[in-house]
Amino acid sequence: MIPPETMSASGRTERRRLGWLPLRGALSLAGVAAVTWMTRIAAPMEAAGNAGVSGIAITAALAYLLMVLVIASTWGFVEALVASLAATLTLNFFFFPPVGTLSIAAPQNWIALFSFLATSLIASRLSTKAEQRARDAMDRQQDIERLYAFSRAILLIEEGDSFPRELARRVVEAFAVRGAVLHDHRTGEKYAEGASEVDDWAVIPVRMGADEVATLSLANSGMGQAVLQGIGNLVAIGLERARAHDLARQVEAARESEQLRTTLIDAMAHEFKTPLTSIKAATTALLASPDQPRESTAEMLTIADEEADHLRQLIDDAVEMARLDSTHIDVALQMSNLDQMVREVIASMRGEVQNRTVEVACDSQLPAIPIDRRLVKLALKQLIDNALKYSPPGTPVRVRAFADGGRVAVEVIDGGAGIPAAEQLRIFDRFYRSPSVKQRIPGSGLGLSIAHSIMQAHNGVLKVSSRPGETKFQMTFPVDGVKH
Repeated sequence: MIPPETMSASGRTERRRLGWLPLRGALSLAGVAAVTWMTRIAAPMEAAGNAGVSGIAITAALAYLLMVLVIASTWGFVEALVASLAATLTLNFFFFPPVGTLSIAAPQNWIALFSFLATSLIASRLSTKAEQRARDAMDRQQDIERLYAFSRAILLIEEGDSFPRELARRVVEAFAVRGAVLHDHRTGEKYAEGASEVDDWAVIPVRMGADEVATLSLANSGMGQAVLQGIGNLVAIGLERARAHDLARQVEAARESEQLRTTLIDAMAHEFKTPLTSIKAATTALLASPDQPRESTAEMLTIADEEADHLRQLIDDAVEMARLDSTHIDVALQMSNLDQMVREVIASMRGEVQNRTVEVACDSQLPAIPIDRRLVKLALKQLIDNALKYSPPGTPVRVRAFADGGRVAVEVIDGGAGIPAAEQLRIFDRFYRSPSVKQRIPGSGLGLSIAHSIMQAHNGVLKVSSRPGETKFQMTFPVDGVKH
């Protein structure tokens, strides 16, 4: 049995009409009686003998015919049929001679009587068909509106959602069916939405060209085959759109992975030159003059050892940046003091900060917070390195750490030219670099993106504010750490 809420407009109308049929039949008979009474009162009978139909009979026939047309256009053919038969009998009994009997004296009166009956039935049928066509047109309009709404809903499905499951849910919402099951033949998965324990299912093959890519089952749909096929076509288009998006994401991921590999290789080649050059210079000097004084030899070995540590740090950072090329970052939390970490990061960047002024200001008694020390150091290093590269050599870089309510923040401020407002929305995108500095200052476009991802993994925030002469990056950490 199809529930009323899933029926078309004409189906619900037909169900209501059948429920009221007895009462409407009775009202139709009452209408015949009322027309008979008013005609008899308004125009007394006149003698017609056997010559034919009297004028009052013609008046009554026209009144009956008008009433039958009104009933047919308002209620339907069944009620008009009842009124037509009743009007034919009363016309014969009250207005055709001999009056008061159901017999007819003149043969021509038989023709008039049956002509009246045929006219009433034909007019009733035509009126009912016209009304049915109007209902069908309303149904088609409603189906088109639902199909249009469904097509729009498909376009609004978010890419992160399970596309087939969302399709099933949108079908239930758009067409008010009790349940829907979408079986994706490519993956073998079934996605159900709504009621599943239903006896009456409409099964729709979902085809893309000649291939059947899925099957959609609707519970108690009550919809025509054309509408069901339209739903199947839209579902097929939606599945193909999702497949195209998945393919595009795979292509983009492969492209970005290749770009990341190339960028890291270029960055490593550039960054490794400085420590390798220092190590090579120290070892070459020792080999060229092995009898140097102990103090000079110790200085050379110290330089080589420090640059080797620097080189190891660069390799660790490069490996870490490659590892962070994913949507999920695992953090190993430990209680740490940001004041100490800031100073450790600056000390590890002595090669980058030489001949530059880095001002450090940290609040006393900063609370210890749960963070991944290795990752936060990497993020902070990216911000300081970014400030050093994009600010004039004679300007200082300021680093502040302070408590802010239930959070702890670190700010890195430089005196560079500033970042245009339009670009501030994109600087955390991977591989993005400002066109104004792309050719003048070396970089990979990865540093800020990685720092942003690290902050998100800590349930923190990395934001930027900039104006000509000052750019400020702020890292904000929750005191209670990452919430899973």
